[in-house]
Amino acid sequence: MKKIIPLFIVGCLIFSFFIGISVGAYKLFPYSILDDVKDDLMFQEVKNENFENIPIDFQNLVSIKNDSDISEKKLDLINYIWKSENISFEKPKFNEQIIDENFLPMANLDRIDALEIIMQHDVNSIVYFFHPEKSNNELILYHQGHSGGFVNGKETIAYFVKNGYSVAAFSMPLIGMNNQPIVNSEDFGQIKLISHNQFFLLENDDFSPMNYFFTPINSILNYSDEYFNFKNYSMVGISGGGWVSAIYPALDDRISTSFSVAGSLPLSLRHDTKDIGDYEQYNKSFYEIANYFEIYLMSSFGENREFYQIFILNDPCCFSGTISDNYELEIKKILNQLGPGNFDVIIDETTSKHEISNYTKEFILGKLS
Repeated sequence: MKKIIPLFIVGCLIFSFFIGISVGAYKLFPYSILDDVKDDLMFQEVKNENFENIPIDFQNLVSIKNDSDISEKKLDLINYIWKSENISFEKPKFNEQIIDENFLPMANLDRIDALEIIMQHDVNSIVYFFHPEKSNNELILYHQGHSGGFVNGKETIAYFVKNGYSVAAFSMPLIGMNNQPIVNSEDFGQIKLISHNQFFLLENDDFSPMNYFFTPINSILNYSDEYFNFKNYSMVGISGGGWVSAIYPALDDRISTSFSVAGSLPLSLRHDTKDIGDYEQYNKSFYEIANYFEIYLMSSFGENREFYQIFILNDPCCFSGTISDNYELEIKKILNQLGPGNFDVIIDETTSKHEISNYTKEFILGKLS
């Protein structure tokens, strides 16, 4: 019996060797799968080689030299979004206090208010306002991404409510509970809005669809200013919501601290098709006013203001890796020259999912506490 086992193992090895030779020589199954894996690995290797330590001409790309430049760019962005020199003063419509089983039970939850913002072309935004029983009198604006409505972020919402934070939860336009209206266009006829990439069709001298991404945030802040007395406003977002959490603080100093999880990269560093994004991520007219490097500075600048970019090292969705190394130190250097504020990049190595991990939640809570 003892002799049979080694002979069996040797036989298996010889059989496997000849199977391997046959697969390679005659391209038998699973040759195509193995070949694809090899190509992916080679592409990943080349990709990493080509995009590590990329020279970036910050002197020409970053035109912000002082706080007056920040104020000017902020004004230009606001004018582009709202076609006005002033940020919007709109407030949401209060719908009702609700019971939503999707969010129950939730520790320390007192109640949920549902609010609605109705914008041009009847595009709406449904926002849930979570009120804790024991409150620390601070508000977190939580923004979900493209994968679905903010119900997908219920664990993150519950985590902050449990720790005493009020949370206003947002979904991206046209996603989750938000509607997908039919728009009557003189040039194109009736268009059912189902994708952000259709927003290009609505752009004109009097209206920018970028409005759809920022008006809901602004409206809830206006509502909170009027009806509550929060000590601080912070933003947390993932994916498309991470993009909103990177951009909006550049427009509105009421946001003290913002955390963008897997939300964006400067356009020159997007080397993977997964990183390109939708209309809002590469709207040429918008980013000609302020590019991503400048927006990161603007979201970080100011007394008691902080902006954190959080990337997931092995993110299966987008913005994975450590490409941010190409600009992190330079943004910090420029910010230090400008004045007060803080910018930092965090790499989450604890998860391989496109998510706000426990590590990231604890990091955010630590920074806010």
